[in-house]
Amino acid sequence: MAATNLPNVSSRFYVTTPIYYVNDAPHIGHAYTTVTADALARWHRLHGEEVWFLTGTDEHGLKVAQAAEKHGVSPQDWADTTVERFKDTWKLLDIANDDFIRTTEPRHYRAVEKLLQACYEAGDIELGVYEGLYCVACEAYYTEAELVEGNCPIHDRPVDTVTEENYFFKLSRFEQRLLDWYEAHPDVITPETRRNEVLGFIRQGLQDFSISRTSLQWGVPLPWDPSHVTYVWFDALTNYITGVGFPDDKAPLWRFWPADVHLIGKDIIRFHCVYWPAMLLSAGIEPPVNWHVHGWLLVGGEKMSKTRLNQIAPADLVETFGVDGYRYHFLRDPSFGPDSDFSYEGMVVRYNTDLANNLGNLLSRVATVVAKKCGGTGPAPSPDSPLAAVAATAFATATRAWQDVQPNLALEATWRIVRETNAHLEANEPWKAEPGPALDAVMGDALEALRIVSVLAFPAIPTTAQAIWERIGLPGSVVEQRLPDAAAWGGYPGGLPVEKGAALFPRVTE
Repeated sequence: MAATNLPNVSSRFYVTTPIYYVNDAPHIGHAYTTVTADALARWHRLHGEEVWFLTGTDEHGLKVAQAAEKHGVSPQDWADTTVERFKDTWKLLDIANDDFIRTTEPRHYRAVEKLLQACYEAGDIELGVYEGLYCVACEAYYTEAELVEGNCPIHDRPVDTVTEENYFFKLSRFEQRLLDWYEAHPDVITPETRRNEVLGFIRQGLQDFSISRTSLQWGVPLPWDPSHVTYVWFDALTNYITGVGFPDDKAPLWRFWPADVHLIGKDIIRFHCVYWPAMLLSAGIEPPVNWHVHGWLLVGGEKMSKTRLNQIAPADLVETFGVDGYRYHFLRDPSFGPDSDFSYEGMVVRYNTDLANNLGNLLSRVATVVAKKCGGTGPAPSPDSPLAAVAATAFATATRAWQDVQPNLALEATWRIVRETNAHLEANEPWKAEPGPALDAVMGDALEALRIVSVLAFPAIPTTAQAIWERIGLPGSVVEQRLPDAAAWGGYPGGLPVEKGAALFPRVTE
């Protein structure tokens, strides 16, 4: 029977990744966020929800203009060329996004202009002169106190002193308003440590921030003063509402706003959880439902960067572990929240243990016994199998974990079914049994466990899940299944042809 007392699932779900700078190459840090968003979207689709999953690229700003000049092309040509690296990587990793937003698109220009105009008409944007410390790499201003030994705290490189006439968003006016809003919405930032970080930042006192440049032409002009180009963060953050039809509040996709989950890294929390809700409140737009903040994916204890030459391209790992092996590792091993250290050796162990030995071997031994003892036809499961309770508990745990954006816990729960099914086979030794009802019950239970695992594991390993579904003789596709019914024990009908096939996950040696 299906588990009860599970979290309520709404009828619509909107999940976003940050948009990535086109002058960078996609690395496993970018893919970490994007694969997580994809898995969340797939999980919610299995519940029959309307899902909108947005990712994309940030193509304006000084970094892009400088890179284009260095390569002797226009900023637009540079963006058009480099954006393909992200599109190709997401295609490689089986990312099923519903939209890919580029900040150079006309629809985004319209959205940024409309949001700017709304904030300007609300009296929250004013002209002034700015002199401050600016990091080109992260397109952000810093105070002296925020620097680390005189360098940007994120990129560990010198900052520039900039003086120019800018328009400012009057963030200082929103200190109490943001505190009140967060008090009324205490669970919108997870984990709680990041919520406390945001509240601490606000309570220290908010400074107005620059939203325009006159020294840069590559960007969205301010609608009331085209001599100024929009500051990259005001431009970039707007993508989340552009992607659902803003500024047309009658657009069909606008029903998805506010976003259910913004997935972001900890280094952009100030922009997303302070600037962004203030901008929306100024324009009279409801802020997002949740920001889920993750730490850095470290390599050798350090954040990935071009200067450290420690970036790892997803394609390099897919070559060894396959797409689903890649996806599984980055969903299963890092806990989505704190910093995590990537280890190739750890990836090998996880792949061989969970995928090759546990899941792959389970399917192989079941198919082998069915072929030898059951004439290649899968029996139906027994209604009172001890695995039924295991599956129900695993589904309940996985559901809560996906709701909390903890895919590692969801997959741990799912693999509990795999381990318990392997143990069930070891205890009953069907390969030694004679054909008959007892053997049929054991093998039917194992096939039913594989059916449920294929559904619960689908968000992480979609191609493999479908392969299992087909090998145990089930018609149609996993993506068509609907939870919670698809996780209820007893869905494998029996009487279906079971295929042996090649190893799902050939072992990897270091």
